[in-house]
Amino acid sequence: MTATRCRCAALARRLARAAAALALAGCALAGGAVAADAPPAAGAAAARCVEETGYMRRNHMDLLRHHRDRTVREGIRTTRHSLAGCVDCHADPQTRSVVGRNAAGRAGFCAGCHSYVAVQLDCFDCHATQPAAGVAAAGARR
Repeated sequence: MTATRCRCAALARRLARAAAALALAGCALAGGAVAADAPPAAGAAAARCVEETGYMRRNHMDLLRHHRDRTVREGIRTTRHSLAGCVDCHADPQTRSVVGRNAAGRAGFCAGCHSYVAVQLDCFDCHATQPAAGVAAAGARR
């Protein structure tokens, strides 16, 4: 009976290591890959976006973090790569939101992709999900 327990314990350890390795490999691959059947990017035209679509899918969080650090810690405010600029262009035309669902049930720009890749979307715990009325139209800088 003891030999059987030892074999079962050894098998359980190997399975746990294999599962951990697969999970790490999946995380590493998910950072740079976008599935062919990923939801299409809606909102701003590719020619108007500040960066190429594939680049933004891989690097938008780093860009936003860098922009946040420069704004909060150094007092430097620019519009390129700002979250406010993303919301202004990518908000749903019906709801003016990037996280909610419109009348047709389609998820907002940010929520749709984050849900698809199972990534938590916590930017809007602090930031507005809708552009401020008239800010973009007036050309005001944030």
